[in-house]
Amino acid sequence: MRLALGISYRGQAYQGWQSQPSGHTVQNRLETALTSFADRPVHTVCAGRTDAGVHALNQVVHIDAEVERAPFSWVRGTNRYLPPDIAVQWCQPTDDDFHARYSAHGRRYAYLLLESPVRPAIEAGSAGWTFRPLAAAPMQAAAAILTGEHDFSAFRSAECQAASPIKLMRSIAVQRRGAYWRIEFDANAFLHHMVRNIMGCLVAVGSGNREPGWVADVLASRDRSQAAPTFAPDGLYFVGPYYDPRHAIPQRTPAMDWLP
Repeated sequence: MRLALGISYRGQAYQGWQSQPSGHTVQNRLETALTSFADRPVHTVCAGRTDAGVHALNQVVHIDAEVERAPFSWVRGTNRYLPPDIAVQWCQPTDDDFHARYSAHGRRYAYLLLESPVRPAIEAGSAGWTFRPLAAAPMQAAAAILTGEHDFSAFRSAECQAASPIKLMRSIAVQRRGAYWRIEFDANAFLHHMVRNIMGCLVAVGSGNREPGWVADVLASRDRSQAAPTFAPDGLYFVGPYYDPRHAIPQRTPAMDWLP
């Protein structure tokens, strides 16, 4: 039976999603917990790999279960074996043709940014930080330049393994809530470090160091060296993927109401 599961995690303590020999990744911890619950090896396939320090609100994985359990049992039983900063949020039986990665129509990320003269303390590891005041209008203008289908080579890391740098950015929403900025990204797919590299450019524009039109020049250059430095992973959240409604994959978790 193929099952889809929604996973939330705080990435600060882990070396990213993807399994590594150290065993200190979210995938390693999840597969160990699933294996303990099912009493046999369980392998996961995720919707989108996240880097070290990056969080997830609704990471979707699929597994091919060799044992039959009720969906709520997969949730509660697996969570017994997981550390406090990783939790299965839901479990949904699905068709055999469902694939957590390849069936996704798009993916969403959110970046939470604190604007304050003083570095974060309570929010350490959970929010990015800028001590320079930011202006919304220039950032929104720069974000509009990046919407649509483009070659995002200027915003990909040297380690990126994507077959093509051409992606469709459906929207970038820039909002301020008190001392916090929340920038939301919706695209068909993302390159390695793409959101964090865009964030560096948006902050440069919002602080007045660059004009919005500079982002168009960076995009057209297809040269990573022309963009701003990669922004910190702390405030980056993988909100989750979305699929054809026929798969009935949940798109919300309680943490989405917690994130400012």
